[in-house]
Amino acid sequence: MSEQMSAPQTSKRDRIRASFNNLSPREQRILGPAEIIGLAGSVLILLLVVVSYLYFLVPANSQLVGLQAQRSLLQAQLKDLQSVIKRGESTEVSVQKINQSLDEFESEHLLGPDRGRIGLYDSLNVLIHKNGLRNTSGPTYTTLESSTSKASSTGSRSANTKWQSVYPGIAISVTVEGQYQNLRRFIHDLEMNTQFIIINSVELERSTETNNLLPAEGEPTTVARVSPVSLRLEMTTYFQRSAREDGTTNTTAH
Repeated sequence: MSEQMSAPQTSKRDRIRASFNNLSPREQRILGPAEIIGLAGSVLILLLVVVSYLYFLVPANSQLVGLQAQRSLLQAQLKDLQSVIKRGESTEVSVQKINQSLDEFESEHLLGPDRGRIGLYDSLNVLIHKNGLRNTSGPTYTTLESSTSKASSTGSRSANTKWQSVYPGIAISVTVEGQYQNLRRFIHDLEMNTQFIIINSVELERSTETNNLLPAEGEPTTVARVSPVSLRLEMTTYFQRSAREDGTTNTTAH
């Protein structure tokens, strides 16, 4: 039985061996010319892919990285410029508010030069007499040109230049004598004066004069007085600018 089964298998192997032997030497080769050409083409394609990667893709990636960095830099610069523009706009708004505030201050609190000078002279004389004081020195008046005027920029600098501002004005120096209480009231009256006056310095010292002083308004003549006190004041007052100085037509009534 086993001999009958092995006989077909042996005959089958013999047929395969015979078919292989019948192949030509060319057919028996593993790599023929066609296979070699195909393999060479594959290698060439692989080389082209590698060269393309190194020659095109790598530089393109480097250029992309550089452009991305440049874009980030430009975006940062754009943000900086936007912030500068915003600060410029806010600065412009602040300047407009400051100019508006100055215009309101000038129109509501400052007098015209002519009216202001006359009012200042009269006010000082009235307040000195009202408080029973004696004028021992001054008052001396020094004209202050505005810091923006041509006369101020080309003229000689004086000791009162430090009191200059954008507004024209007058520097006043005066020395009076009287009772301490009267001097206090005198300073208070100056500060409450309707005219804009700035007291820059105050010097007090005991007076060496023994002359009798006039009593202040409302003060009994029989009140005993102590030694008088000498008061030296340095003051400034400012006036409205002219249309030529502020560059606009000043419509405020002087």
